[in-house]
Amino acid sequence: MALSQEIIDRTLGSSQGAQGYRVCEILLDAGFEANWVGGCVRDMARGIIPEDIDIATDAKPKDIVDLFDKFDDTAAALGAVVVSLEGHTFEVTTYRKDHELSDGRFPESVEFTDQTSDASRRDITINALYWNPISSKLIDPYDGEKDLNEKLIRFIGDPEQRIVHDALRLLRVIRFRALISGQYHPETFKALHNKAQLVSILSGTRRYAELEKMLLGPHPEIAFEDLWETDVIETLLPELHACKGVAQPSISHKEGDVWTHILQVVASFTEDHGPDVRWAALLHDIGKPVTFSIDKERIKFNEHATEGGKLAKVVLDRLQFPSARRDKICWIIKHHMMMSTFAGIDDTRKHHWYYHPWFIELLQVFWLDIAGTTPSNFDLYESIIKDYNAFLDANPRPQKLLLSGDEVMQILGIEQGEKVGSSLRALFEEQNKKTVTTKKEALEFIKNLQV
Repeated sequence: MALSQEIIDRTLGSSQGAQGYRVCEILLDAGFEANWVGGCVRDMARGIIPEDIDIATDAKPKDIVDLFDKFDDTAAALGAVVVSLEGHTFEVTTYRKDHELSDGRFPESVEFTDQTSDASRRDITINALYWNPISSKLIDPYDGEKDLNEKLIRFIGDPEQRIVHDALRLLRVIRFRALISGQYHPETFKALHNKAQLVSILSGTRRYAELEKMLLGPHPEIAFEDLWETDVIETLLPELHACKGVAQPSISHKEGDVWTHILQVVASFTEDHGPDVRWAALLHDIGKPVTFSIDKERIKFNEHATEGGKLAKVVLDRLQFPSARRDKICWIIKHHMMMSTFAGIDDTRKHHWYYHPWFIELLQVFWLDIAGTTPSNFDLYESIIKDYNAFLDANPRPQKLLLSGDEVMQILGIEQGEKVGSSLRALFEEQNKKTVTTKKEALEFIKNLQV
């Protein structure tokens, strides 16, 4: 899996690759070492043109700043400077090693060093690859290329100490295994299991960012199964952990329990499914464990969508989710069982649902829910799509909202938040009904709105 000349040519032929070459050239001409490092080299070794290019160098941050006109040195104390060339940005990091004392979140300090020490501080072997775009030399101190050939995920150094130094590696390593559909070195897997509870010391923001990368990756079902197998999920997402072993009606859910259903759902993601849809699909049935009941020998989950919406808010708040995205995801979860009520609804309700700004994403979660169920029956979904398209053909969407969010805040004397969103949705619905058609009418409607 060595870097082929074809992938080198294609990468350097791209605008980003050409500028990444230029960054190294500038550093080398100034007498410093400079190599592409980490994920970009790993991707090239897999035959993929990298989306991001990181560069490692022996130049100190002050030297980097002196060589480039456009830069962001906010993280210079930790050895990182972001430089810009021709509209492309590159993180240029000085060779470094982390201070041995760490709280598992961020290094307390760093010491600038050489490439050998820099490689030793990286998490797994396939991320400790360096490549010089000028000479095309690959530097591989920990046999990362061989591990890529075996699709092997292996910690550098003592696996448990690597996690202790930065607990985010619990999630990163699981994500990388899913990314390459790989396998673990036994000591790496053992360390993930033994140190699983350290995930609790990470901030919600860091956990959320890494989980979203898993959801957007090619095999989220592998990542979430590994979160279960390593016991990380018990601390990270206890509401999802509770879904394992919760039985479902066997006639309509031959795939098995709630956890198995969720894994089938996330395995069904397509490129059309954005991050909010993926989060809603992941969490759509977390209300089932708390609503499980057996009535006349049949398993039921009464009000599980409503309870799931409440639990999802707890989960997303714990992950320090942006409030606007949180509210949308919770709304989708709360309403994901509504589709069964759509048969024969009148035009007023169609106005409400079909023009709702989140209806398409609700439909996508409905499709995923079916795709994750065995057997899958898409008849109701197809009938809703047919009616939705016919309704829109007969009732075109109105033009954009007559008022902006800023105008609503000024009229009502409120700050940005959910009340602004609910007010805009209410205005949107009135425009759909054509009860509000002018800006003057919109102003009056908002002024009289109860908030």
